[in-house]
Amino acid sequence: MREVRSIATIASHSALQILRGAKSEGFKTIVLCPRDRVSLYSRFLNFIDDIVLIDGMGDVCSDEAIRRLNEEGAVIVPHGSFVEYIGVEGLERLDVPIFGNRRLMIWEADQFLKMRMLERSGVKVPRVFRSPEEVDRLVIVKMHGAKGGRGYFLARSPEEVISKCKSLGISPDECIIQEFVIGTPMYFQYFNSVVMKRLELLGCDIRYESDVDGLRRVPVPYADSLSEPTFTVVGNIPLVVRESLLVKVFEYGEGFVRAAEELVPPGVIGPFCLEGVCRSDLEIVIFEFSGRIVAGTNLYINGSPYSWLYFDEPMSMGRRIAREIRMAEEHGMLDKVLT
Repeated sequence: MREVRSIATIASHSALQILRGAKSEGFKTIVLCPRDRVSLYSRFLNFIDDIVLIDGMGDVCSDEAIRRLNEEGAVIVPHGSFVEYIGVEGLERLDVPIFGNRRLMIWEADQFLKMRMLERSGVKVPRVFRSPEEVDRLVIVKMHGAKGGRGYFLARSPEEVISKCKSLGISPDECIIQEFVIGTPMYFQYFNSVVMKRLELLGCDIRYESDVDGLRRVPVPYADSLSEPTFTVVGNIPLVVRESLLVKVFEYGEGFVRAAEELVPPGVIGPFCLEGVCRSDLEIVIFEFSGRIVAGTNLYINGSPYSWLYFDEPMSMGRRIAREIRMAEEHGMLDKVLT
């Protein structure tokens, strides 16, 4: 395996955190940047060494971008924009080493494969309805891909599911229909270290979702006059979990790691997130996963209450990724963390 000299990512999502962490670990940093975002990323040249211009997100897979990255001895760190904008075909033809298991992102992009993985993990999941006709309670209908909640909607009946899908110009077959579980949102940020052979919990957050969270500020008498709420993620809120719940949180994380090893070998490499709610009976129900760094980790760029339990220094998820790459190189294990 070649020497890793640079760490690169797309100018979106958690790029600033990833590149800041890579610089802290001594790597050259490269951001693949559409022209309309240069004004942002050029503000941080204290830790961004090279801004490579691209016409759009999908141009990461262009021959020129791939040639440039390979010349720089780069490893790409993927985030949510890779899943959404590059897609399965792009990931397959991206001839640059990626930190993590690129096949896991293919599973993440498909809601049905995603639920299969969670069920194999042994975590508690919401009921999934195979067709609109089965709907007999409040459900949430989700599109495929990493859309940050965009396009999701609630429904209570078969007719409502069909009608709303039609208004969006999609078929119910293109979505997953999932029971809507009431509880406190909790998004658990893990790191599965191949080098250190341990599972770490590095943070937890709540996602602030546009209209549906804004409704909390509307007095009840006026709520009925508002339009359908949306679930587009606009930010993240830090969360520390009740300590007794951490037993289950680690059980769930370990179950997911085992399932990924079975279904998508070599399994989980580095960051992943289990996304769910904690009900009033303290049962944690997981409804989605992300097989890479999530934007909620941006809360903890100087470390989280959990990262300090492992490291006596500030450790963001971005820096943890770079640390794993550096340790893997030192131990002759790069082939175990790059795909």
